[in-house]
Amino acid sequence: MEQEPNTPAQEMNKTVVLLIATLATFLTPFMGTSLIIALPSIGNELAVNAILLSWITTAYFLTSAMFAVPFGRIADIYGMKRIFTYGIIILTISTFLAAISPSAEFLVVTRAFQGVASAMIFVTALAIITSVYPPQERGKAIGINITAGYTGLVLGPVLGGFLTQYLGWRSIFYFIVPLCILVLVLVWWKMTGEWAESRDEKLDHWGTILYIIMLSLVLIGFSTITGTFGIVMVILGIVGFIGFVIWELRVEHPVLEVKLFFENRRFAYSNLATLITYIATFVVSFLLSLYLQYIKGLDPEVTGLFVVVQTFFMVVISPFAGKLSDKFDPGRLASLGMAIISMGLLIMAFLTEKTSLYVIIAGLAVIGIGIGIFSAPNTHAIMGSVERKYFGVASATLSTMRLLGQTFGMGLILIVFAVYIGAVQFTPQNYPALLTSIQVTFIISVLLSVVAIFASLARK
Repeated sequence: MEQEPNTPAQEMNKTVVLLIATLATFLTPFMGTSLIIALPSIGNELAVNAILLSWITTAYFLTSAMFAVPFGRIADIYGMKRIFTYGIIILTISTFLAAISPSAEFLVVTRAFQGVASAMIFVTALAIITSVYPPQERGKAIGINITAGYTGLVLGPVLGGFLTQYLGWRSIFYFIVPLCILVLVLVWWKMTGEWAESRDEKLDHWGTILYIIMLSLVLIGFSTITGTFGIVMVILGIVGFIGFVIWELRVEHPVLEVKLFFENRRFAYSNLATLITYIATFVVSFLLSLYLQYIKGLDPEVTGLFVVVQTFFMVVISPFAGKLSDKFDPGRLASLGMAIISMGLLIMAFLTEKTSLYVIIAGLAVIGIGIGIFSAPNTHAIMGSVERKYFGVASATLSTMRLLGQTFGMGLILIVFAVYIGAVQFTPQNYPALLTSIQVTFIISVLLSVVAIFASLARK
């Protein structure tokens, strides 16, 4: 059904919404990548071992993944703007508390709350944009929004490295707080209206609780799977997952429309491609931060400049890929991007202590180009495959796949570290084991990326 032309007021509201959502989308990836560069400094100051250091990152993505789908559904019922605003408030408070963390354990807890807030922001920002933009303009708007996220990824390592080296790692959080306040002011001042496509429906409370418990069991178990406790947790999580699917297929207003995965091939395989892609690619920045600082001996500022190469190409390519997805099949564009990502990861799989920095730059550039081509068209394919009433659920599902991928990526790193290094601090004596861990993780990532190519093609 054709939509009526937008009035000037509606056009203005679209622009304001895109601006606010874009600023918010910038914040969370910036916080993630800037802190990755600071991990060695955090480890030294707080005397953190390799496993606990990884949990500073893992906690953030764990809670983000756990709460993305529930908040997507809650936003559909009670209002996307409301959940978006609460998310910014929680992010502001938890970021300030992270800045004054007295211990690594306290920092992990604040990172968990940051993850909850990020889930509230991500699932609503994309859904709001999709709601206010008509289909013929949606790809461009999504491309701009994704570019903002990639800009956060670009500036994160650069500013994070600079701030860490000259002002300490806590300054990263102090830098983020005023940006959160700015977004809050814009929301209260400029964002008008509310979006709640399922206002008359009820929240599936039991499904929501079961989803959170099931996912927490799987993710925590996966991150500790080298022990009996982790294996038991994963098994219980799988049983919980089966129970969740059965419940969601029977309930009248499910928290997650499971039927979409069975009835909508494009939706299902696009989300699967997202999941596998983020598992394969999220390890890159984390591992290179350790590799460049511990094995190559570079300082945080220079390390940040290297890591930013990948995200620079993501930022440059993504807007063009978003525009192309308005004209050409987004599924094919996404598959092409995934193939390019695989080639870049293959370069990284051959890292040694003598690898030229130019080779590393080339590998990062190839990965960045591939992700830039993949992300916007794949997002467009997912959001364009469902009815309007499912925008919140589709956005939440996409965010969950991304966050699950990042969490499983960190889980993969935790497993490899546990096998080759153990729960000890990094010292020159275990640098060879660190290098082996990096090589093994990249080899696994290459294999996963090849699987993602077939998942991306299968959506046809």
